[in-house]
Amino acid sequence: MVINFMGYRRQNGAVGVRNHVLIFPTTICAAAVAEMISKQVVGTVSAVHRHGCGHIGEEQELMLRTMAGFCANPNVAGVLLVGLGCEQLNLDLVAERLSGYHQRFEMLNIQETGGTTKSVNRGAKLAGQLVAEAASAEREPVAVAELVVGLNCGGSDAISGITANNAVGVASDRIVAEHGTVIFSETPEMIGAEEVLARRASDEKTRNQARAAISATYASMKVLGLDVRGAEPSPGNIAGGLTTLEEKSLGAILKGGTTPVVQVVDFAQKPDRKGLIMMDGPAHDVVCNSGLLAAGAQIIVFTTGRGTPIGTPVAPVIKVSSNSTLYARMRDNMDINAGAIIEGKESIQGIGDRIFREIIKVASGKLTRAEVLGHGEFAIPSIIPTV
Repeated sequence: MVINFMGYRRQNGAVGVRNHVLIFPTTICAAAVAEMISKQVVGTVSAVHRHGCGHIGEEQELMLRTMAGFCANPNVAGVLLVGLGCEQLNLDLVAERLSGYHQRFEMLNIQETGGTTKSVNRGAKLAGQLVAEAASAEREPVAVAELVVGLNCGGSDAISGITANNAVGVASDRIVAEHGTVIFSETPEMIGAEEVLARRASDEKTRNQARAAISATYASMKVLGLDVRGAEPSPGNIAGGLTTLEEKSLGAILKGGTTPVVQVVDFAQKPDRKGLIMMDGPAHDVVCNSGLLAAGAQIIVFTTGRGTPIGTPVAPVIKVSSNSTLYARMRDNMDINAGAIIEGKESIQGIGDRIFREIIKVASGKLTRAEVLGHGEFAIPSIIPTV
């Protein structure tokens, strides 16, 4: 039997689980204006970041890919791009990428419009038009095969790999079994688990790419004279009982379940295959979420043992607590408690099935705790000095 959720079918064929209008600054110089516009227009969200100017070469491509992919996320019905007018990543560059995704957008140039006040007034009118268009969208039954679920973990503890990550792995297997897509990332937290992932690769090309991505991450730190163990495990991980990076990595990859890794993609790159996908990207939680959304994830499932409140501007984040103490202490931030597994009250399979059902409910409109509280964190990584 085909399992459905209630989603928004876009004109470009993508399916969203939310129906946002996004006010997006293409540069930090336009961020305040974008926020002002969003505050004036009900039904819009904004995403503040510190980038957009001075990027060259590989980093410019990373920025463009992330910004355009994020703005084209299926949860976004329309976008108002807000630019200053003289930045490196100008409106036309981002707009060209969005056109390739067949995303609905409008543009606002602050310098041409005449400054903050005129831009906010003009932007509010454009945003209002986009909101009116988005209001015509209606949810319809959609197969789980259309879902792209991103996986993240932050503030892991000693039992994350026993409870929450294992249970999410069960849910991941169910998504893949329904011909959906699951993306896991955080390459630094795969160091030490290279061969485990390599054995799960669907073919030799994918196997080599997985090894290469992890090796390159480790090598890049060594070139700078740094030891990854200065940050991994983090102080919070250590306080939570984790002892080594290898221990953390072996627990982290359990979120991906047991199915083969069918593709390795770059940060913010959209996969062209269904199934379990590995994304090469940083372990920074907010950055990781942004990359997953730029790659097309409509929902993120986030495990934690120490606790974190973060969300995203355009997609729901389902928080899974690894232990009951955290669940009780940060109840307003947590959606599901996997701590019952270690207490012997529930099984990994049982909690995993509950997470899968929660994904379907959230995809159909149920709000997560991060959404209720208004969390909308967003960030993009820098890879070279900004000029």
